[in-house]
Amino acid sequence: MSRRGQAVAVLVEDGFDDQELTGIVDGLTTAGLEVVLVGPLAGRTYTGRHGLATVTSHMAPGAARARTFAAIAIAGGYAPDRIRMRHGLVDLVREAVAAGRPVAAMGHGAQVLISALVVSGRTMTCWPSIAVDITNAGGLYVDRPVVEDGSIITARKGDDLPQFVAAILRAIDARGAA
Repeated sequence: MSRRGQAVAVLVEDGFDDQELTGIVDGLTTAGLEVVLVGPLAGRTYTGRHGLATVTSHMAPGAARARTFAAIAIAGGYAPDRIRMRHGLVDLVREAVAAGRPVAAMGHGAQVLISALVVSGRTMTCWPSIAVDITNAGGLYVDRPVVEDGSIITARKGDDLPQFVAAILRAIDARGAA
């Protein structure tokens, strides 16, 4: 299946986990997908929590539409706590889940799924410190490297990047084949 011409929105804010964000972007671009960085402001530079990576957003959430993306991905770190305070970014995630688009969150990225009110009834994984938040939001937390529940894909941490990116690619390919 050709992924040419398909784009994945990767949500960004200051404090993203450097390894997770760069791993997601590298994995998706290597697989032939276009990565569109969506941040609170278009053209702004965002810095990772360790200062090892910086990225510049391509668009703001007001210009982004879930239907134009093959998937949405969220890295962990401190950024998800900031992203979930940005209504436009949370709305984009909610819209993507409602449309059946793959939405993938790593580590603390699950906080954005909680804020988007899409966790109830889902089986998910995340960084261990927010497992109770998944449960309190009506989800079932499991400690596995990657969990795929419908269109939602979650992973625990950067060590799970290869399986996480592979799950995103499978979801995009399955949706394209349908």
